[in-house]
Amino acid sequence: MENLLIVDDSEDIRKQLRWGLNKDYTVHFAEDGKGALAFFEQQYAKVVILDLGLPPREETTEEGFRCLEEILKKRPSPKVIVVTGQNDRENALKAIQMGAYDFYPKPVDLRELKIIINRALYLYNIEEENNQLQYTFANRAGELSGMVGMCPAMEKVFSNIRKIATSDAPVLVVGESGTGKELVAKAIHSLSSRKTDRFVAINCGAIPENLLESELFGVEKGAFTGAHAQVFGKVEYAHQGTLFLDEVAEMPLALQVKLLRFLQEKIIQRVGGRKDIPVDARIIAATNIAIGKAIRDGNFREDLYYRLGVITINLPPLRERGDDILLLANLFLKTYSDKLSKKTKRFSKSAQEFMTIYQWPGNVRELENRVQRAVIMSELPVIELHDLDFTELAESKGSMVLTLREARDRIERDMLIKANDKYKGNMTKISEALGVSRTTIYDLLKKHGIQNTALHE
Repeated sequence: MENLLIVDDSEDIRKQLRWGLNKDYTVHFAEDGKGALAFFEQQYAKVVILDLGLPPREETTEEGFRCLEEILKKRPSPKVIVVTGQNDRENALKAIQMGAYDFYPKPVDLRELKIIINRALYLYNIEEENNQLQYTFANRAGELSGMVGMCPAMEKVFSNIRKIATSDAPVLVVGESGTGKELVAKAIHSLSSRKTDRFVAINCGAIPENLLESELFGVEKGAFTGAHAQVFGKVEYAHQGTLFLDEVAEMPLALQVKLLRFLQEKIIQRVGGRKDIPVDARIIAATNIAIGKAIRDGNFREDLYYRLGVITINLPPLRERGDDILLLANLFLKTYSDKLSKKTKRFSKSAQEFMTIYQWPGNVRELENRVQRAVIMSELPVIELHDLDFTELAESKGSMVLTLREARDRIERDMLIKANDKYKGNMTKISEALGVSRTTIYDLLKKHGIQNTALHE
């Protein structure tokens, strides 16, 4: 059973909670803040129930807040449920702002308290699972220059990278746009003997044909009007390092001949020059099109393909990477939440389900962009479908994504927001308008992550 720590100086309260909770949890007790901190020196509890009125100043909340602060400083993960008086909303809000998970008004109703405890345990376990996955990712990322993944296809990619990194053989990386082809090239470079020299990248499809040759091979002074100085090309800059040719299949046929010559002889000539210049650079090329078709259509030289593709690495599209989708999503979520100083967030069930069935035409790049947008735009602790800009797509999928329960949750959330705005946080009026108790309203606000700063009586 899970450990549960109760910090309360009232013997009656402790007896009541021992009687009501002992069957479901391993219950531990502390009478004051000192006892609570001593408990955490020896043991651990995922959930703490904390009374704010603790000795030696039971009549104030000073000691309770101090205890809360010290617990979260020592162990930031426990979910602390603060127990308050019925008319003590101000201190309850202060506790939440300090990091408490929830608050519960006296007198204690054991049935309701158990619901809150179980919800806190569930959230704790989800967060710990995500933290463990992110820790695993961090270790992998450090080893392969930011590349992460645990599916069999990516494990094969990682294995191949480690095998080929120590050689100087040309490599062709094949994969759809957004799958991380440049990351593969950087990983190979970072594990090679050339890692202390330059990694030079050029996108062959992004530069006009009339400029690409000079960008690659450089220009001699006076080669054409306006060429007032000698200019090195990308190939020369990559001397003793690695040259990454992205979208190599977009290269014009005339330049393919010059690239083939360089691969065969390791020499180049600048535009307008006649001097042979030896260059020692490893070539890694990438493409997102079917090379075989490009060869058949006469758009890519077959002899160049065999020179570039001494070793070929095939990157799987994101839709074929299974559990990697959610693992990467959580990694991006943690990264951007930290970077933007946002509160720790998580994905709703419907968001997770949709991410696993979505086809991801933009692959990992699209996933990262959607998660980054969600972190920026969302003001709530839970990332929903609409935060990922998936609402219309999800609705077009019908019941496959939006279950009856999820549809009810969406309506519930919309009604709460409208009532909260209309009555300016007046809980009595909100509960009357929606036809439920005030306690239920507090639970629903918490469930949907809706901020209520007024909390009028």
